[in-house]
Amino acid sequence: MNLDENRYASIPEKSVLDAVADSMRERGFDVIRAENKHDALEKLKEIVPEGSSVITGSSTTLREIGFNELLDAGAWKDMHKAIFEEPDQAKRMQMRKEANIDADFFIASVNAVSKDGALVSCDASGSRVSAYPYDAKRLVFIIGAQKIAGSIEEAMKRVREYAFPLEDQRAREAYGVGSSLSKWVILEKEPIPHRITIILVNEKLGF
Repeated sequence: MNLDENRYASIPEKSVLDAVADSMRERGFDVIRAENKHDALEKLKEIVPEGSSVITGSSTTLREIGFNELLDAGAWKDMHKAIFEEPDQAKRMQMRKEANIDADFFIASVNAVSKDGALVSCDASGSRVSAYPYDAKRLVFIIGAQKIAGSIEEAMKRVREYAFPLEDQRAREAYGVGSSLSKWVILEKEPIPHRITIILVNEKLGF
């Protein structure tokens, strides 16, 4: 797999991160800075009270910061567990829709960020990104600094040329089928105060 790591996976200078964080705040997103994955997990624990109900999308970033281990240990109520255990596909889809609305927190990441603070995400089924614009009560995004691109168009290009090939490979290894660039969501502004919190991490996390 021939990927442009220098273009799509390098950490910007602090001045760039500062400017992006300021732009995010201007768009209505709460922004918390973290130095590394361990710091990011501690910040997440401060935001999401123990015992809260949570739903997530499939996220390499969450695995890398150690979120899954805490979830499995019972730090929070995992609403995805019951969905995963439901054998009927139609019921599983309905449960997922209801969980996106009912959970106290939706915890995930995004695929790219424009330098002026817009969030770009894409997924195959839409089960993850559908909660971002409206359904979820509160969203927490943990975002590695390498996901910062230029414009929204360049952020989408990052998804196509870098994040998607890696996610497609992961999906084939995990599920035996590939992913697809099917459902896109771009968040340019959040009008509801404190609905979306971003933990911007000064480290490479996820794709």
